[in-house]
Amino acid sequence: MARRDLHGCRSIVTGASSGIGKYLAMQLSQVGACLVLTARREKRLNELVEWITDQGGRAFAVAGDITDEEVRQRCVDLAVDHLGGLDALINNAGVGAYGPFADADSDRLRQIMEVNFFAPVELIRTALPHLKAGNRPIVVNVGSILGHRAGVFNSEYCASKFALHGISDALRAELSRDGIDVLHACPSLTASEFTDSVLDRGDRTPKFVGKAMPPEVVARKTIQAMRKGKSEILLSFGGKMLVWFDRFCPSLGNWLVRRFGG
Repeated sequence: MARRDLHGCRSIVTGASSGIGKYLAMQLSQVGACLVLTARREKRLNELVEWITDQGGRAFAVAGDITDEEVRQRCVDLAVDHLGGLDALINNAGVGAYGPFADADSDRLRQIMEVNFFAPVELIRTALPHLKAGNRPIVVNVGSILGHRAGVFNSEYCASKFALHGISDALRAELSRDGIDVLHACPSLTASEFTDSVLDRGDRTPKFVGKAMPPEVVARKTIQAMRKGKSEILLSFGGKMLVWFDRFCPSLGNWLVRRFGG
């Protein structure tokens, strides 16, 4: 994993209209990165591009659903045509749902997997030829601590983040041959609009223990990890402890999830 200067880094950021993605875009622009930003909410996306431009940065918007192959292709084409190539792909877009697994149908699982797993993986595939030609290229997958230790009443979300964790580890080894780094960033509870836009709330929702981390802090720590060439970051003390319990004392980890998860 290589250290990198992000000034001039030609980057795609998905899910950029709010939360972690918005702050990733803002903070990357402030260190001189050039950006292609994508999200479904066109008005917010355009406002963000305008703010970056007013600050002296370079950014372009692609409004649309990241599960759409055409939207993914437009992002890559825009980076190549207007930025001259691609150095960083940041897969941040995500969606969740709350409620018991038994009460849901297959559509909930498929929607979550499409956004959280298939879309970022296929965007990586589309971007690979250009990343191979990039300057110290990197893929950043924004996962979750729930991709290390699953909780209750959000089983489909956990499954999608476990899948993203797995593909991140596999591609880190495979793409190292081409000089492409892979960073897996794992926030815990984040103070963003994510919980307001879940697909399904169900009758029971998870209990969130601990203080939510501000999205600007998650963004800052992720960018620091990109600079330092880290392969994975766990972004909260509670998240690190949960992973530690799961690895070294799984019975205690199971009890904590049952006791505090729902």
